[in-house]
Amino acid sequence: MDWKYLFTSLEGRIGRQSYWMGVIALYGITFVAVLLDNLIGMAGENGYGILTILVTLALIYPQIVLLAKRWHDRDKSGWWTLIGLVPVIGGLWMLIELGFLKGTDGPNRFGPDPLRY
Repeated sequence: MDWKYLFTSLEGRIGRQSYWMGVIALYGITFVAVLLDNLIGMAGENGYGILTILVTLALIYPQIVLLAKRWHDRDKSGWWTLIGLVPVIGGLWMLIELGFLKGTDGPNRFGPDPLRY
């Protein structure tokens, strides 16, 4: 897996496995930041410190890229990520659509099928 391509380029498509690997990697990095903040005593009352905040801000773009590529696999624009702003239903919709539903078979307007090459 090309991690640079996965987290930096808005072009192309990714399948469910690559999506979940990316999600696990991003949440893992955030977890380590929270852990380090707590170990060095930088965490506030809420359990987060400056390191967690900085890491979270730095991971916004890679998260957007990951979501956009997964939407592309479903043959939809990355702007569909904004559906996540709809309370409850938006997040559930994204979870089902991006995490569990298969992408379009064969090439689509966003590129070749990620499972075929």
